[in-house]
Amino acid sequence: MSLPLSHPHARVIRLHAGDDVVISLDQLVAGTYIESEGVAVAGLVPPGHKMATRAIEPGAPVRRYGQIIGFASRPIRAGQHVHTHNLAMGDFTRDHAHAADARPTVRAAEPVSFRGIVREDGRVATRNYIGILTSVNCSATVARAIADRFRRDIHPEMLAPFPHIDGVVALTHGAGCAVDPEGEGLAILQRTLGGYACHPNFASVLVIGLGCETNQVSTLLATQGLTDSTRLRSFTIQDTGGTTNTIARGIELIREMLPQANAVERQAVPASHLVVGLQCGGSDGYSGISANPVLGAAVDLLVAHGGTAILSETPEIYGAEHLLTRRAQTPEVGRKLVERIRWWEAYCGRNGAAMDNNPSAGNKAGGLTTVLEKSLGGIAKAGSTNLVEVYEYAQPVRTRGLVFMDTPGYDPISATGQVAGGANLICFTTGRGSAYGCAPSPSFKLATNTALWERQSDDMDLNCGEVLDGTRSIAELGERLFRMLLDTASGQPSRSELHGYGQQEFVPWQISVVT
Repeated sequence: MSLPLSHPHARVIRLHAGDDVVISLDQLVAGTYIESEGVAVAGLVPPGHKMATRAIEPGAPVRRYGQIIGFASRPIRAGQHVHTHNLAMGDFTRDHAHAADARPTVRAAEPVSFRGIVREDGRVATRNYIGILTSVNCSATVARAIADRFRRDIHPEMLAPFPHIDGVVALTHGAGCAVDPEGEGLAILQRTLGGYACHPNFASVLVIGLGCETNQVSTLLATQGLTDSTRLRSFTIQDTGGTTNTIARGIELIREMLPQANAVERQAVPASHLVVGLQCGGSDGYSGISANPVLGAAVDLLVAHGGTAILSETPEIYGAEHLLTRRAQTPEVGRKLVERIRWWEAYCGRNGAAMDNNPSAGNKAGGLTTVLEKSLGGIAKAGSTNLVEVYEYAQPVRTRGLVFMDTPGYDPISATGQVAGGANLICFTTGRGSAYGCAPSPSFKLATNTALWERQSDDMDLNCGEVLDGTRSIAELGERLFRMLLDTASGQPSRSELHGYGQQEFVPWQISVVT
């Protein structure tokens, strides 16, 4: 008779007393005895994955975070690996209990500030770009040609006299024509472009069209309440006389904008002017244990200082939305969130898709099994304060505190909506190793584990794996992250900015029928 192997380095995490699984911090091999659980490992359990701590019958719910993450699809023995081969989605009743857990917001006793750029109308920027936006895909090439003329790595002489300008960026997209001119899809695109045109991180903007597209430049500006001025210039390729003339005109207009855009100085402003978009991409089994809770702790500090955090990715809160509705400031806010969930269910249904098509292949390799599990870990980014408002995609965010914006789970589309809504900084957690930027707003990336940090620190800004290593607490790293976000908002470049990410990641949400 063989005895269980004793392995002092086999570490696991139990997240809740009522959980049916623990999370492995090391690769667990068959026969290893987990003393804290009184269970011997039955088979191989990779790092970040789940191990059952009791026998689970087919059809029975399986819990992590004290919440249901799925249902056993076959018998599971204590010590076995719990993953896609024996855990599946299933429906269950969720008590939304709107506003049941709402509580007064606690404000910080000692105010903090960052060094921002105050625009003439009082809005505060974290960066100082000149932007080139396109009404349609047809004008993307000329927009990029104009921006390339001002790239510091190709033509450093162009911006050398203007040290206070962070750059000239062209944000292009693949839509703008062959859609219903009165439809929701075009309205979303126009709202997105309008949000970027008004973004405080842009000192000035060019809007360039082809001339015959559905998304007419004049209509775009009118629907968004915009007019041509010294800070916003618009024209089309057809009216200007073709590609060469358009590029030349764009370069000349940018030259005219440079002196005014450069005439800024950073000054101390309250942290309440910080609007942070919350993102997670390339999530793994550790995301909901380390990086997301650390970001949540920083969000609580931000809200305490009067700032704003935007949680998004509606399909990736699916199954966990009841934890947010309970924190809704009012029942109406909670019902708004449920309405967006119902919209997504109908949207997926009429397109032959399903809400449980998450997680991705990389998420599963990292230990996540169902969208329920992913959602429960994802909402940890939102901290613990009240949910004060729910916005549709790219709507202007006017409320301070924790808000929700309805977006897809695909990070570039989601973050594009957040920035259009006013986010002047993006905070992005990753366990698999995402490389991402989001001009004109800096993107700050958090690694969920030390192995990722050591492998891909070139792309990461903070290692939250210290939580798993036991060297830092969530509260300690949350405080550190909050201070680092203030530094980033003050002009300290993030890793993605140093690598030049941001122009290609502008991806407005397209829901139109293209004809």
